[in-house]
Amino acid sequence: MIKVYGIKTCGTYKKGMKYFKDNNIEVTTFDLKETTPTMEEMKKYHELSGLEIKKFFNTSGKVYRELDLKNKYKDMQLEEIYELLSLNGMLIKRPLVIFDNIVLVGFNEERYNQVWK
Repeated sequence: MIKVYGIKTCGTYKKGMKYFKDNNIEVTTFDLKETTPTMEEMKKYHELSGLEIKKFFNTSGKVYRELDLKNKYKDMQLEEIYELLSLNGMLIKRPLVIFDNIVLVGFNEERYNQVWK
């Protein structure tokens, strides 16, 4: 099963969903306004991704700016960041795609092709 977390009005989420539709790839979607990954899931996704934690933040989002996370996240413990992301889906970069042990953050067609073609 491929899990895709996002927000229906988000442009990059729409690009990701179009990619899956155009390539006849079945996914299970989760609206980040209603369903966020748990703290434990965020930790697992971060570890599987191999990415730095900042890549999981929607850095262009209003909530990210309002909380001044650009300056604050560096001083936070990872557990605090996982909790923050799990409590507010608007902070998570979209789409967040989980497939087996692969975690993709944001839409990158080249990377998607590497995984699904």
